Amino acid sequence: MFEVILDTETTGLSFNSDKIIEIACIELKNQIPTKNKFHTFINPEMDISDGAYQTHGITRQFLRDKPTFKDIAKDFLNFIKDSKLIIHNADFDLAFLNKELQNCDLEPLSKDRVVDTLFLARQKFPGAQASLDALCKRFKIDTSAREKHSAIVDCNLLTEVYIELLDKKEPWLDLQETKETIDEKNAPRKINKNRKQIILKATEEEIRLHQEFLKSDVPKSFMLK
Repeated sequence: MFEVILDTETTGLSFNSDKIIEIACIELKNQIPTKNKFHTFINPEMDISDGAYQTHGITRQFLRDKPTFKDIAKDFLNFIKDSKLIIHNADFDLAFLNKELQNCDLEPLSKDRVVDTLFLARQKFPGAQASLDALCKRFKIDTSAREKHSAIVDCNLLTEVYIELLDKKEPWLDLQETKETIDEKNAPRKINKNRKQIILKATEEEIRLHQEFLKSDVPKSFMLK
């Protein structure tokens, strides 16, 4: 089974007036990361709000020579194909993606193919903070690379969070269940103490792009989701 971890960064908070400036995707096969990634910065051809800049530190000047969404739309769709999409706070990203696809006269992404890890976390830990940062702290996942929001960095972190959530094997995690699978999940669970920790490292190209826009006037502190 193929799934795709997905995250975006945008010029602001409104999908009606703002645009996507970064998309990152990590492919999973049977919940194990493959070597396949999709990552690109995007020229929105518009200004970036101060709030968004404080969050991710990406400037309009850095994006001037980057492709537009129309330029990368088909490559993006070819990468995700019909895979299940794993997104944290999916309504936000999906609204932006579908607005961009609509502007390109392309079919929108169905919400039925999306797993929202924010929803999963809130169901599993009622009343607890469910931001990506909070979940990383809960699962003791290293966030030292997350000085600011970055679609590719957040995808790496979300991959580990998603795997941790699934490792708990709670019945509600599966969207489609039969009586047999429910009975199996409700049976006494065995803890796999030999499960290896998955550590995702940025590629040389991702590090190069990361360093490129850090050379611009990036603030020292950023808001965290």
